[in-house]
Amino acid sequence: MAYSAKLKTAVRSDFIRGLTLKGAAEKSKVPYDTVRSWKRAAKAAGDDWENAKAAARISSGGIKTLTAVLIEDFVHLFQSTIDEIKLAKDIDPLKKAEAISRLSDAYQKTVKASGASNPELARLAIAMDVLQRQSEFIRRNHPEMKESLLTIIEPFGKELSRVYG
Repeated sequence: MAYSAKLKTAVRSDFIRGLTLKGAAEKSKVPYDTVRSWKRAAKAAGDDWENAKAAARISSGGIKTLTAVLIEDFVHLFQSTIDEIKLAKDIDPLKKAEAISRLSDAYQKTVKASGASNPELARLAIAMDVLQRQSEFIRRNHPEMKESLLTIIEPFGKELSRVYG
């Protein structure tokens, strides 16, 4: 199906203003794969939607806003990955705990790095570091509690983000 240039521009604008690619596609009632191909084609032609989105975020709220948005995007990715790991039936519980521990480490490092440009995130970085260290401690010293860890770590991480974020 052929789509108008006006519709493509509207989808691009929605994405740049903060909708996810999927959200922009749904809003315009265009299949996600089609919108994804538009984004790829635009990038090949020199119009990188991601760079435009970052520039819009910086201009509207400065580097602190951009950092917060990037952390928020990372948190959503982190959360969806944790959910997939928890639901996976073909992964051994110890492997699940190890994967979550690694993800927690990546999360902590990301938040810590972001704290350098956004001091408000520094408190969250410390809290997440404590959570990651606790997870490692439990994995090493109390492996029998790995299932409990999987149940607790994700909602507690959200609580830390709410309190310190």
